[in-house]
Amino acid sequence: MWIKRAVDLLGAGLGLLAISPLLALIAIAIKLDSRGPVFFAQERVGQGGRTFRMMKFRTMRVGADAEKAKLAHLNTSGDARLFKIPNDPRVTRVGTFLRKWSLDELPQLLNVLWGNMSLVGPRPFFESDLVNYREHHFGRLGALPGITGLWQVSGRSSITDFEDVVRLDCEYIHRWSLWLDLEILLRTLPAVLRRTGAY
Repeated sequence: MWIKRAVDLLGAGLGLLAISPLLALIAIAIKLDSRGPVFFAQERVGQGGRTFRMMKFRTMRVGADAEKAKLAHLNTSGDARLFKIPNDPRVTRVGTFLRKWSLDELPQLLNVLWGNMSLVGPRPFFESDLVNYREHHFGRLGALPGITGLWQVSGRSSITDFEDVVRLDCEYIHRWSLWLDLEILLRTLPAVLRRTGAY
């Protein structure tokens, strides 16, 4: 685990340095496209059920969270724990592009540096979801959440069954090794380029 943390620090630090010009361009594009902040911070659940503020580039209009309830009927998964809407009307023009190429996730490299996320791990979900968890669902809280993971390289939003998401997250935890992390990292770029389930 110390090696995993060292890889996280090195990868996130070098990654932020390497893509800093891209981050600046994205920030400018967001500001020019719609009013509101560049970044969007949201409370998520991490390892052991601890909450943290996950960073993303803002891809929706200001106040989008307040509109979630009235758009619930458009949720393609039918499960509030996996809220996914293709062609979400709240998403901005720049936000559509960022989501398509997963560029909105890049600020999570800061979360990796801060120690509440890893480069590879289960995806973090909302604290409000925990009340609807069954016993086996809590197994996915056994590791630091990741920017990428088995869910992302297996289809992302095209996987609309929450049980499948949990199964992939728990499979990662049970099978974890440094080699598995490397395999997932190598599969992440092709998955992003395929854009399967990206919206």
